[in-house]
Amino acid sequence: MKKPVIDFDECVGCGSCVEICPEVFELNEDDNKAYVRAEDKCDTCDCGEAVDVCPTEAITLAGE
Repeated sequence: MKKPVIDFDECVGCGSCVEICPEVFELNEDDNKAYVRAEDKCDTCDCGEAVDVCPTEAITLAGE
């Protein structure tokens, strides 16, 4: 199963990934950057779509 990885230096905190996969992604209240809260939940949403809509290409899917 592929797991989402976020490049925090590239993330601008737009929240698109959270809208698509709220089970997987969440915005950090301190710096308003996205982080992965449940990498094993990609089967409950479309993590690939989250990768595609990220405006800064900060999200990738890493294979096992």
